Amino acid sequence: MFDYTLVHWMTFFSAAVLLNLSPGPESAFILGQTLRNGRRQGFAAMFGTWTGGGLHVVMAAAGLSAILATSAVAFSIIKWLGAAYLIWLGFMMLLSREDSPASNEEPKRKNEYSIYGQGVLVATLNPKVAIFFLAFLPQFVVEGAGSPGAQLFLHGCLIIIIAAFIDPFLVMIGAHLGAFFKKKQKLALWVNRALGGVFVTLGVRLASSAK
Repeated sequence: MFDYTLVHWMTFFSAAVLLNLSPGPESAFILGQTLRNGRRQGFAAMFGTWTGGGLHVVMAAAGLSAILATSAVAFSIIKWLGAAYLIWLGFMMLLSREDSPASNEEPKRKNEYSIYGQGVLVATLNPKVAIFFLAFLPQFVVEGAGSPGAQLFLHGCLIIIIAAFIDPFLVMIGAHLGAFFKKKQKLALWVNRALGGVFVTLGVRLASSAK
């Protein structure tokens, strides 16, 4: 069981690293929360997106992601919910002033559990992730190496484990940038608005996307 060649693992890990390095709603959410609220909240956002990714792995292993791939109605529902949520997060950042990382007063930091829950939603309500896992993971299913579901689950979990070696650096970079912006109030306000614009753009792109 789980008997793979060296070429298999090299191909998989190379693709998985590139996947985790590619920008998307999850990485934007982690960076944005770290800039605005600090390191602890950044890690909460990170764990939230990992949890959402884990749900997609379970769905792919159980075959539930196939529903999104074959049902236009199911795909559209998840797509519009995810797009609306991203746009809502973006507008909250565009309109917010007191949460600026450069506020002269100590900002009211959001509860880590609240940010964790938001991270779960950001990752879960992205149907593109489910479709990607459904298209990507089966390519690494090898006949005779175990049940397809077990192999899909293993490779999906490994993608999240690889993220554990990449995403923390994003949080640390965001924390240092946040500390710098705290001394530059006007610059921080524009960064806050720029991040809000990124989320709105991601939401619009998701809403206008097809399968």
